[in-house]
Amino acid sequence: MRKHAYRLSAFAFCLLSGAIPVPAQNPLILDQFTADPSARVFEGKVYVYPSHDIPCGPGQGFIGFCMADYHVFSSENLTDWADHGVIVSQNKVDWVDSTRYGMWAPDCIYKDGKYYFYFPSPSRDRSLRKGMAIGVAVADKPYGPFKPESAPMDGVYGIDPNPFIDRDGQAYLYWAAAQQLFMAKLKDNMKELASEPRAVKDLPPKFKEGPYLFERNGIYYFTFPYVADKTEQLAYATGDNPMGPFKYAGVIMDESPVGCWTNHHSIIEYKGQWYLFYHHNDLSPRFDKNRSIRLDSLFFNGDGTIRKVIPTLRGVGVTPADRQIQIDRYSAVSEKGASIAFLDTLHRQEGWKTILEAKGSWTRYNSVDFGKGTWKSVEARTSSETGGIVEIRVDRMDGPLVARIKADKNAEWSVIKSGLKKAPSGIRHLFISLKDAEKVEIDWIRFK
Repeated sequence: MRKHAYRLSAFAFCLLSGAIPVPAQNPLILDQFTADPSARVFEGKVYVYPSHDIPCGPGQGFIGFCMADYHVFSSENLTDWADHGVIVSQNKVDWVDSTRYGMWAPDCIYKDGKYYFYFPSPSRDRSLRKGMAIGVAVADKPYGPFKPESAPMDGVYGIDPNPFIDRDGQAYLYWAAAQQLFMAKLKDNMKELASEPRAVKDLPPKFKEGPYLFERNGIYYFTFPYVADKTEQLAYATGDNPMGPFKYAGVIMDESPVGCWTNHHSIIEYKGQWYLFYHHNDLSPRFDKNRSIRLDSLFFNGDGTIRKVIPTLRGVGVTPADRQIQIDRYSAVSEKGASIAFLDTLHRQEGWKTILEAKGSWTRYNSVDFGKGTWKSVEARTSSETGGIVEIRVDRMDGPLVARIKADKNAEWSVIKSGLKKAPSGIRHLFISLKDAEKVEIDWIRFK
């Protein structure tokens, strides 16, 4: 899985708009570490406001976490993500202690023509509880420029701010402090509390953080990361009022199977489908303080309860057939003979490769858009010490044969081109399988 190539027109547009294109499956962003994704629908697009993990220098950060600034990313199709660059930096906020690299999980909301960006950070005022305060930056556009207030919010001490505006226009703020979750009403100016902070009660007793509230069909969903055992799962409670009371309702996503201690999320509806944004340590499997944001579909049962989300590599969105199709971000894979590995363990942000090494081993990649089916050939970037034959089919394992690719007998990477036996059209699922027993590694495939 390497970074995709872009048509000049799209790239030029992004340069003119100040945004850098970043196409991806899961994780969404490859060129930097991202965590704590707060997603919002603004101006017909999805904007994601994550925190930004960076490697810590000597004496920097807190227990391995270092975050110095915030980027914002946007997408219309949930496949191509534009990086709008830094919107707030610890070096440009008057009240922030920039020596502590503590710009943790943020969020953003729109009200009355303005975008309000909420972010926690250690304050220069060490008299504050644990030194953590929450600030506000304001902009006319969802991507900025954001102007931070000269002082943090009064009476709000902690991390993980989450604003919410109810249907009647009343705004609320939720946040975490001292292993508890708090809530309060906001004034119309969105910068001051309109009520005293209240703890959210009747939640599980163990560690909680990262609150995120949304409403659907009159039900208010109060969601949060929660350590039930060893690492954070995503859980939720429901109520009929933004200030509760909330009743614990269950788990949205289980603990990480590979021990990423944190998870942090947001949930939105976009074009009729609900989505869960969260993070994992895909690009840093041995150090879970450098994380990467992910995206998967979320569904509700008829009674309004949330179906548990199973993390995927494929994520969501439709991949155009003329892009580099990263089959290592699979939708499904055979139990034997197929595996995924980094292309370069020293440069993990180059992405991953698929390894097929048993006859009949396969991987499936869903939702490739072939359009009207005017394709003539397919390319694959492969490596094989012995040479091997890879078959591409659509719809199912024994579906129509699209192409047969003979990998060169070459341990180095090379791009192999093959004519098509059948040109697919429309949106189809791809099945890539090994015809013989010769090991083949595949970086990507692309139709021409």
